[in-house]
Amino acid sequence: MSKRDIGLEILEGIEDIKAHEAGVKVLCSHGLKVIAAPKEIHSKLNLSQAAFEGLIGVSLRTVQDWEKGRRKPSGLAEALLRIVEKKPEVFTQIL
Repeated sequence: MSKRDIGLEILEGIEDIKAHEAGVKVLCSHGLKVIAAPKEIHSKLNLSQAAFEGLIGVSLRTVQDWEKGRRKPSGLAEALLRIVEKKPEVFTQIL
């Protein structure tokens, strides 16, 4: 395994940004698709709200607030919901 040169990687990144700003280089970015609503996710797993909240480690009130649109999942909760949505088998194995 080769050793990374983080300093060099940072400098190369800065050069890429400068080239992009000068119109010399096109940088690409990748966006994440919008996740499904929490209700759709736990319905796909055939779980009640209470079982779902226990599975992902949030309160029932939090799940209800997400579903009613009163709150949005935080960054970490959104990442976990994304995993549950895309790879539900991971969670069904631990039920």
